[in-house]
Amino acid sequence: MLDLRLDGKVAIVTGGERGIGAATTRLFGEHGAKVVSLDVSTGCDVTDERAVSDAFAQAAREHGGIDILVNNAGRANRKSATELSREEWDAVVQLNLTAVFLCSRSAMPYIKRRGGGAIVNLASIMGFSGGIFPNASYQATKGAVVNLTRALALEWAADNIRVNAVAPTFVRTEFTTPIFSNPELTARVMQHTPLGRLPEPEEIAAAILYLCSAAARCITGITLPVDSGFLAR
Repeated sequence: MLDLRLDGKVAIVTGGERGIGAATTRLFGEHGAKVVSLDVSTGCDVTDERAVSDAFAQAAREHGGIDILVNNAGRANRKSATELSREEWDAVVQLNLTAVFLCSRSAMPYIKRRGGGAIVNLASIMGFSGGIFPNASYQATKGAVVNLTRALALEWAADNIRVNAVAPTFVRTEFTTPIFSNPELTARVMQHTPLGRLPEPEEIAAAILYLCSAAARCITGITLPVDSGFLAR
C-alpha cells in the first residue's frame, strides 16, 4: 500500500495562499502535516535572503523542525523578449529561481537534522518547451529549476534529502487568468492538450504530495510532468 501520510511532518510551502500553493497547503494538512505558508501577502518576501532565513528559523522553533519544503512561489511576464525590460527580467529570475535556491539552502540544515526529508520545486512544461506564447524569462527560469533540482538532489542525497520537481501544464488559477479570459488563447492551449482536459490545482498538489511522501522514498532528481500530454508531442 502506498504511504502518502505526512503525520508528524512539518512542511513549508512558498506562495501558499493561492492557486497550486493553497491546494498543496490544504492537501498536506489533510494528510497529517503541520504546514507553514510563506507568502508575500502574509508578509514574507522569499526573494529577501534575511526574511527567508528568519522565517525558516521561526518555523523550526515553533514546530520543532522542518521536514519538507515546496518551492511554489512564482511569477511570469508574458511579453516578447524585445519588449521585456531588464527590471522585469530580474523580477522573474529573483522569484522563480533565486528564491528557490535561497529557500532550499535555508531548509537544508533543518531537514538534515530530522534525518532527511523532501524538497519539491515547481518547474513547468515551459522548462522543457519553447512554449506557445512569448514568455522568455519564465521559460528560462523554469528550465533552470529543472537542472537546479538535479544538482541539489545529487549534492544532498547522502543526507537523505530528496529533491524533485513537478512540471505542470496550464492550470486555471489567478496566475493564468490573462490566458483563460481570452477565448483565442484558451483554444491555442487546448490544441496542445491531447487529453482534452487540464489539471486542477488539486491534481498538481497530489503529485507534490506523492513526491514528498514515503511512497517516493527512492525517487530523487526527477521532474514529473503533470501536463495532460503537452510534452508528448
